[in-house]
Amino acid sequence: MIVMPYTFIPDKDHAKAYVHLKISTKSAQRICAVIRKKPLARVKRLLDDLNAERRSLDGKYYSKTVAEILSALHSCEKNAEHRGLELSRLMVHASAHQGPVMRRRRRKSAFGNKMKSTNLEIILVQAPEKRARDEKADKKLKQTSDAT
Repeated sequence: MIVMPYTFIPDKDHAKAYVHLKISTKSAQRICAVIRKKPLARVKRLLDDLNAERRSLDGKYYSKTVAEILSALHSCEKNAEHRGLELSRLMVHASAHQGPVMRRRRRKSAFGNKMKSTNLEIILVQAPEKRARDEKADKKLKQTSDAT
């Protein structure tokens, strides 16, 4: 079994899923670019809308790709629940890379002999608490009000 390296290893609490899928790498990279660095709730809503064909990206729904990415995202979400991460604070990092080339035997090479293959990586990283950010903003407000 070959272990593939992850794109990056976050220093914060995280959960990850790495899957090998028979989907188009180009469309998987397009979807991953759209959902990268967004909150989990917004990503799930976007993927559900694409799957139900209520929303499109450049006039395309990417049906098969979205369904596969959605199932991998659910798996990663379950991993996060198991690790005790707070689901409301999770940010999505997703990336897709070309998988191994699989060949199929065809008479006279009809329809080509290479099959689609993609390695998909999804990492859910826990974002810092909003409360800490608000405290910093409050300190800045106090400093500016004290200065005047």
